[in-house]
Amino acid sequence: MTAQTWIFVGYFAVVFAIGWYSLRATKSEEDYWIAGGNLGWFAGGATMAATHTSAGTFVGTIGVMYTAGWSFGWVLLAIPLAYWFMVAVLAPRFTRQKELTIPAFIETRYYGKGIRGLAAAIILVATVVYVQAQIVAGGLIAHTVFGIPTTWGMIGFTSILLIYTVAGGMVAVVYTDAFQLVIMGLGAAFAVPLALRQVDGLDGLMTLVQSAHPLVFSWEAMPATLLLTMALSFFLGGIATPEKLIRLYAMKDMHTIRRGVLFAIVMILGINLLVFVLALTAIVLFPTLPTGDLAMPMVATAVLPATLGALMLAAITSAMMSTVDSLLIVAGSALSVDIYQNLINPGVTPGRRRWVDRGGIVVVGTIPVVLLLSGVGQGELIQFIVLLFTALMASAFVMPVVGGVLWRRATREGAIASMVGGVTATFLWEALGPPSIEPVVAGFLTSAVLFVGVSLMSPPPPAAALEPYFDSPTPRGASS
Repeated sequence: MTAQTWIFVGYFAVVFAIGWYSLRATKSEEDYWIAGGNLGWFAGGATMAATHTSAGTFVGTIGVMYTAGWSFGWVLLAIPLAYWFMVAVLAPRFTRQKELTIPAFIETRYYGKGIRGLAAAIILVATVVYVQAQIVAGGLIAHTVFGIPTTWGMIGFTSILLIYTVAGGMVAVVYTDAFQLVIMGLGAAFAVPLALRQVDGLDGLMTLVQSAHPLVFSWEAMPATLLLTMALSFFLGGIATPEKLIRLYAMKDMHTIRRGVLFAIVMILGINLLVFVLALTAIVLFPTLPTGDLAMPMVATAVLPATLGALMLAAITSAMMSTVDSLLIVAGSALSVDIYQNLINPGVTPGRRRWVDRGGIVVVGTIPVVLLLSGVGQGELIQFIVLLFTALMASAFVMPVVGGVLWRRATREGAIASMVGGVTATFLWEALGPPSIEPVVAGFLTSAVLFVGVSLMSPPPPAAALEPYFDSPTPRGASS
């Protein structure tokens, strides 16, 4: 076997070993969905950073920068601001009462099972959109490494993810994320100096990249309105995406959350900076690629030595897997806990719950592959698929979650109107609106107006819905 093959075999062996360990360590439904709610700062921060660092970073960000230049890098400064807001404003009240899922929080705060089902359905639809982007990138990597058709690469990538995620739940996800974060960091750190050597160092890169792409350091390659609204999408989506919010429940207390999120911010910014440099090198070395999403695989295979190139491809694979496994946990819990156990069959036995939980993950992991094989969702730059998912999450959950723990007057009716209106406006803008403005603008503004307006026009919420978040000073135990 080649060096590339050996590295990937070793990588997947470690992932499967973690999955097997996690299967044995998972004793309860709380373990399966939020890792027992007792993660320390390193594990919690590592899984948050790894979840954020997806194909959108290693393939998508490089793809957009390859096409549009350095200006896109400034957009990502919205991400640390989102994490700061999450810790400083949202988390102190949001985590007073731990839940197993974000829709369970919606039910507690907005006093209704129906609205919990609505939140779960939105998560399922948006997750399918996002997971498709990661699976496409997985197929590209498998084709690059093993020479197999992209379609078979997508199927194989998804199968591996399902095996360890279904086996170990959140425990498996947390520890594979920590391992994958190490691989991502090492891959990027080794790749940058070797790539710079091909372009006569950093000074040579600055000169050559301007010749290859004259607009690379200007604000002219992409409309300013698009850049600003992309930043808004990343900020709002960073606050309210369920796969990040659920990690606040998984960490044991606010002190741990603060340290863990700070660690995540440092790792995310460091990896992104390295990725920016690799994007500029790709512009110089491969100026005529048919799509920017091929830039990173080309750097890994054509620039780096075989062993380090394989490590870089493993880092990209880690980025994809660490995000998809987290999304599978969130979407799987939405299907099995929030929809099946909460609405369809509340009397399901504890023994059957384990099968239902695992079956939910299998279902939500299979649907994106089936859609891709049917031709749905192919052809877009990966980062733009990621942005659509982020816009959907921002439009659906920022107001109900953030407003729910900061504003006593928020009502069930306002939250329902906000979620439905925000998601509808996002899809309509994506289909009909001008491409120079991200759909998050229409979605979030619609969501905010409906949330406030309908809440003020409907009866005030009952005291029982407010007590966990406004009157209780200490964390409570997890509930389903």
